[in-house]
Amino acid sequence: MTIGPRRRAALATAAALVLSLGACSSNSSSGTKSSPTPSGASSGSSPSASAPADGKAAAVPVGPGPQGSYTVQKQPSQGSCTYRYTKDKQPLPDRSCTPGATNPKVTQATLKTTICRSGYTADIRPPTNITSREKTANAASYGYTGPLRDAEYDHLISLQLGGDPNDARNLWVQPPSPGHKPGAGPNNPKDSVESKLKAAICAGKTDLVKAQQAIATDWTTALQVLGLTKQAEASKDPKAEDGE
Repeated sequence: MTIGPRRRAALATAAALVLSLGACSSNSSSGTKSSPTPSGASSGSSPSASAPADGKAAAVPVGPGPQGSYTVQKQPSQGSCTYRYTKDKQPLPDRSCTPGATNPKVTQATLKTTICRSGYTADIRPPTNITSREKTANAASYGYTGPLRDAEYDHLISLQLGGDPNDARNLWVQPPSPGHKPGAGPNNPKDSVESKLKAAICAGKTDLVKAQQAIATDWTTALQVLGLTKQAEASKDPKAEDGE
């Protein structure tokens, strides 16, 4: 049977109406808009929410490791580094100048023969005739003008946490913390954090790499980030083996 033009137009209109009603029914029955919702969005696990801000969790650089003979390392140019401070005025290093650097000899597999072995840090520490010259140059890098005896030439990732002994990226002139008495030498609460982290690593309570990343990012929040705050408060503060 031949279908006339009017009949074909009527059938097309009816088909379009059926498709439109079907789409509306599907959307209303699910209670959602037709645009898709990203998986996990309701739990706050979208990529933008879970991704670290400004590269904080980026891999820490690997240094050359312990040397049989150390040489004075070139420091960043004068005035090129800027201190950062927490809300309670604790000093933090410039992320570009001092991102930290790890000792390749220290891994999760070598803990017992490296940082968890008594006396290890003393075996790899650079001599003062090297670090004293680096400290003076690094003070100029950061524009530090206070007495050098009141500042600590600090390993951002300390030797007892597997930090590189003499990589310039892992050392900074750390100014005094709040409450410091001028002329009294460094007062560095960061040392206590480092010792607690080492104890947790050697006790298997946290991972070496995670601890290194946490201390390099912000030493004031490292214990909290790793979920070790309550454990650290409950335990006796271990004696620091490496104050740098």
